[in-house]
Amino acid sequence: MWARIENNNIVEYYDRKQSLLLNEVRYSSQIFTIWTDAQRKELGIVPIVISGSHLDINYYIEHDHSDSIAGDGNSVIRTIGVKAVDKALEDVNEVWSQSEIDDGYAPDGINVNDPRLDEYGVQMVTRGLKYNAIQKVKDQQSGYLSRTDWYIIRKADVGTAIPTAIQTFRNAIRADATRIENAITAATTMDEFIALHTTTYNEDRTVDIIAITQSWTEE
Repeated sequence: MWARIENNNIVEYYDRKQSLLLNEVRYSSQIFTIWTDAQRKELGIVPIVISGSHLDINYYIEHDHSDSIAGDGNSVIRTIGVKAVDKALEDVNEVWSQSEIDDGYAPDGINVNDPRLDEYGVQMVTRGLKYNAIQKVKDQQSGYLSRTDWYIIRKADVGTAIPTAIQTFRNAIRADATRIENAITAATTMDEFIALHTTTYNEDRTVDIIAITQSWTEE
């Protein structure tokens, strides 16, 4: 990527190699392939250099990137990965904002921070990370149990006893789900929540401590 600087301002961006018309002169796309940085700089065109790295979008919301001209004028520094806010751990009840009221999106008689209701008059909710994580645990539990559901169906159908090992496994899976859900519920900070999803490794890349959210009984 490149940017064009004019009078110490960024005036244009180029995200691909392309021909350009500058000052009534047509330049072929080779300006971005065989020209040197110094030659392009004579036209005010400098490379964009990335500073920073993107945050994990599972947990954080980033600010939009910001661009600034490097002190030596040889590049444009694009800064990424600056956190705007953590994503919400808890559910959030939706309310009306002043801007929505001012723009006429809200029903008549609505005040700032009044609850947003759906067509049935029920509070609208944006689910938090903890709720979504618990739903994933429930789905995983269902998936593990479904592998042995046929034993349950067979017992109900023809009375064949469920093998002890199978019943023990099913009980363990339910206990795992309860343990993991309780750990998620107990998390009060983003660091605690992330730790539940983090597996640590030894120097030889073998597992040291498996993430709590992945610690299910093996069949």
